Amino acid sequence: MSSYTVTLIPGDGIGPEVTDAMVKVLEATGVDFEWDVVEAGEKALKRDGTPLPQAVIDSMKKNKVAIKGPLTTPIGGGYRSVNVSLRQMLNLYASIRPSRTIAGVGTLYSNIDLVVIREATEELYSGIEHWIDREHSAAETISVVTRKASERIVKYAFDYAVSEKRRKVTSVHKANIMKTTGALFQEVSQKIAKNYPSIEFEERLIDNMAMQLVKNPEAYDVIVTTNLFGDILSDLCAGLAGGLGITPGAIIGDDIALFEPVHGSAPKYAGQDKVNPVATILSGEMMLKHLGEREAAERVWNAVYDTINEGKVITYDLTEGGRTANRVKPSKCSQMADEIAGKVRKSA
Repeated sequence: MSSYTVTLIPGDGIGPEVTDAMVKVLEATGVDFEWDVVEAGEKALKRDGTPLPQAVIDSMKKNKVAIKGPLTTPIGGGYRSVNVSLRQMLNLYASIRPSRTIAGVGTLYSNIDLVVIREATEELYSGIEHWIDREHSAAETISVVTRKASERIVKYAFDYAVSEKRRKVTSVHKANIMKTTGALFQEVSQKIAKNYPSIEFEERLIDNMAMQLVKNPEAYDVIVTTNLFGDILSDLCAGLAGGLGITPGAIIGDDIALFEPVHGSAPKYAGQDKVNPVATILSGEMMLKHLGEREAAERVWNAVYDTINEGKVITYDLTEGGRTANRVKPSKCSQMADEIAGKVRKSA
C-alpha cells in the first residue's frame, strides 16, 4: 500500500477541530498518511511575527500535497490574505470547488452536481490597489488578466471535464462591458474549446449566469471563469447544494496541490466542538482522488452521504430549519467525525 506525506495546516478558529475530524476519517480508509504539521495564520503571526512562515512554503514544496483548515483574513486592514499569498507564491492557479447535493440537505434542489473552476492568481485579486489622493477619498484596484493564465485555466477546465467524464464546460465573463479583460478571456475560451469536440461548450455573461444557476442549475456542469467571478459563483453554487458547511475545495498548480474547505474560520465557535466537519472531510476526499486513491475517496463520500441522510449523528446546522425528517439533538463535530469514520471502516 502506498504511503503519503502530506502538509497539514490546522488553521485558525475552528480549523484544528475540523482538520482533526478530517484526519480521523481519512485514516479510517486504511490509506497510510504521515502528517507534516505546520502553522500559518494567527498562531504563526503571534509566534513567528508573520502569518505565513517560510516553514509552510518549504513543507508544501517538499511534499507537493497539502490540506488545511480555514485561515482568518482581516477585513479592511491587517495582514494580506494568507490564502491569496499561497496561491501566488506557489503558482496555485486552479481553484476547484465542487457543489453536490447531499441527501437534499438545506436546499430546494435535489440533484446539484456543479464544479466551479476559477483562475486563482490574478484579475482583481492581483493585489495592485492604492489610494489615488491624499485624503483617501478614492481608491483604485487594477484587474490584470493575462493570456497565459487564461489559457492555462480554461485548458485545465476542459481536461478536468474529460478526466471526470463531465459533459459540458461553460465559460463565464463580462466581455460586453469589459472590452479588453473580458474579451481576452472570451477569446481564449473559444479557441481552446475547439480542441475538445467531445465536450459541449457554451458562454454566459456573469450576471446572466447567476440568474440561470438559480433558475435551472441542472443545465450546468463545469463552469470556468476569472478570479472574482469564480469566488462569487462558487459560493452561489454552494448555497444551491446546501451551504458552505458541506462544500470542499482545492487549489491546484503544476507541481503542488492544496485542499481546503470553502468556509471561514468562525472564531466565535472555536473550541466548542460544534461545527460541521463535512467540508473539510470532503476536501480530504478530493485529496484522495488527487493521489489516485479513488476507491478510498468513494468510501468517504458514501459515508458522509449516508450519515447526513440518516440524520442521527449530525451537527447543529444540519438539524435546523427542518433540514432533517426527524428533529434530533445536535451532535458534536467529533461525534459526527466518529460516525463517518466508522462507516468508512465498515465499507472496507
